Amino acid sequence: MEQKFQGRERVLDLIFEVGGIFIMSVGIHCFLVPANIAPGGISGVAILIQYLWGLPIGMMTFVINVPIFALSWRYLGRKYTLQSFGAVLLSTVILDYIVTPWLPMYTGERLIGSLFGGVFMGTGLGLVFLRGFSTGGTDAISFLLQLKFPHLPIGRALMMVDGLVLAISVFVFHNIEAGLFGVVALFAQTKVIDSIIYGSEHGQMFFIVSDKNMEIKDKILIDVDRGATILKAVGAYTMEEKAVLLCAARKSQFGQIKRIVREVDPNAFFIVSEVSQILGEGFKPVSNDM
Repeated sequence: MEQKFQGRERVLDLIFEVGGIFIMSVGIHCFLVPANIAPGGISGVAILIQYLWGLPIGMMTFVINVPIFALSWRYLGRKYTLQSFGAVLLSTVILDYIVTPWLPMYTGERLIGSLFGGVFMGTGLGLVFLRGFSTGGTDAISFLLQLKFPHLPIGRALMMVDGLVLAISVFVFHNIEAGLFGVVALFAQTKVIDSIIYGSEHGQMFFIVSDKNMEIKDKILIDVDRGATILKAVGAYTMEEKAVLLCAARKSQFGQIKRIVREVDPNAFFIVSEVSQILGEGFKPVSNDM
């Protein structure tokens, strides 16, 4: 049974990786290249090289990644490097020998090209990331930067790399709109990646400190049909024991819960935080998560 499950997982890995890379390649060739948009990353650098010297984007992506692979092998490990190498090699073949020769380019409005390019790129990358794979490139660069600068967040490192590519694209294309549309494509790409990886289960976490938490809990259970957890805590200033009500809910239920707290105890201490995904009873089952 375990071997059967592992075989199924490997097949799914292959389907998601090949499908994701194909969709990503469509976004690059059909929408971003004809619009002269380089939305950050190694693929963005390859688009700039293709514009300047006419060299294949897939091949240039592979060549640029070679020194990154060398550093990755040394500092990030063999497994991560081999996975990234396989993804980049597959991307080179699909982009240069399947997508580019056979699929047409969109030559209409640049705004539409940037949006669809970002959506296709985000969908492809999201499918690859969903199975725990990496396409190398800026992912590896951000991890390497974090090794050198441990206090630098990965998100900020990625932003620095992508921002540099966008800035260079303005000078290469001699057009400030190239950078602006690149930002649009990058924004669309990021949103789509998040929606694929985290699904529609975005929500909010509520921390409520009140002397009337039992009453608030009852109303949340009945009116909102949401569960809650009571945590024991101690106030740092008074050193008195307090009950903290913890509740996870969908964003659409924020107004109901806020109204309940306001009606029951206007003096309650109320913290709301964004959560990327909520799994379990009342939400998406853990067993169905990719």
